[in-house]
Amino acid sequence: MNLTGPLEPLATGRERSLFAEDMAARAADLRAAFAGARVCVIGAAGSVGASVVRSLLPFHLSALTLIDLNENGLVELVRDLRSGPPLAVPNDFQSLPIGLGSPECARFFRESSPFDFILNLCALKHVRSEKNVYSLMRMIDTNVLLPCELLASLAAAPRNFFSVSSDKATRPASLMGASKMAMEMALLAQDRSFSTARFANVAFSAGSLPWGFLRRIEKRQVIAAPRNIRRFFMSHEEAGQICALSCALGAPRDCFFPKLEAGRHETTFVEIAVRLLERMGYQAVECGSEEEARGRAAELIARGQWPCCFLDADTSGEKPFEEFYGADETIDCESFTAIGIVKRPAPPPGVRRATQDFLSFARAARHGARVSKEDYVEALRRLVPEFDHIETGRSLDDKM
Repeated sequence: MNLTGPLEPLATGRERSLFAEDMAARAADLRAAFAGARVCVIGAAGSVGASVVRSLLPFHLSALTLIDLNENGLVELVRDLRSGPPLAVPNDFQSLPIGLGSPECARFFRESSPFDFILNLCALKHVRSEKNVYSLMRMIDTNVLLPCELLASLAAAPRNFFSVSSDKATRPASLMGASKMAMEMALLAQDRSFSTARFANVAFSAGSLPWGFLRRIEKRQVIAAPRNIRRFFMSHEEAGQICALSCALGAPRDCFFPKLEAGRHETTFVEIAVRLLERMGYQAVECGSEEEARGRAAELIARGQWPCCFLDADTSGEKPFEEFYGADETIDCESFTAIGIVKRPAPPPGVRRATQDFLSFARAARHGARVSKEDYVEALRRLVPEFDHIETGRSLDDKM
């Protein structure tokens, strides 16, 4: 592919990190927190996890453990860290191809010296994963139960436990978003120090739609995107930085989010697709259907055009826009230049009971042969009253 220059600005509109000023202003605080610290990153081989690792290494950790079930991804991350520009990889360094929640993961934490910081980047992040009860069970396990069970199981609590959330957690329309709000509430109920961050979409991260555009171009296939969906985007560097800042500098229960404004910092997937094709010297040609686009692909590409199918989204769980905080949440917009913080008190007894009820349901559902997707929806609605599930009966698996 004929690509020059970074791709992320095509989605973010920024050449410089949104958090550059905050990273510079708080560099001494970050060094004080991380220098000599023992750190474990779970989900380290993913796009965000790897970015978090790179954001931590300049602070001279004393020990770093990387955990990810994706063995190939973990191997590539280690090769990248060892083969690129010199990085302060500590002597006490290990990578473990094990899964969060597995027996071997539990044994590792039992037998390891305590960590100062644990960062969990594991997530089922795709709304399409709510399409049936089987993938939904895995989503609830990964996004809610496993991180909360890990934190509760630690004999010695870390100085802070960070677990990534999502902008989709605010007034969620999808089960994925509701699962992230459930995670936040379950961590709140534990009374152990934790912080989190509600992310924007990470531009061109593995598995994302813009990343998929690159794969379609590579394979000379049709590009498809929803016309009516607007999203906030962050770069990989920004994703790593906001996690590091939240983990090191967040007060207990803090939720960091980027100061991105609706109507100013959002973009559509169609706009990203058109910009990407222009960067590569192609003109986007909108076709009227998937069939037409596939049928004209070879002809259009041969003359410097690219077949595109831009249709309105009609799948379950998709909101036309996202938000980082709710109207009833207390916000601190003064502590950082480009980061806001949702400040949360300890949950009252009624919220704790509702959280425990949901966790009891979810644990029982692991072995409940008759538990349905609708049961999960109702359980999440009881825990997250603002959850307004958009169910259309259609999944992204049904289309390009």
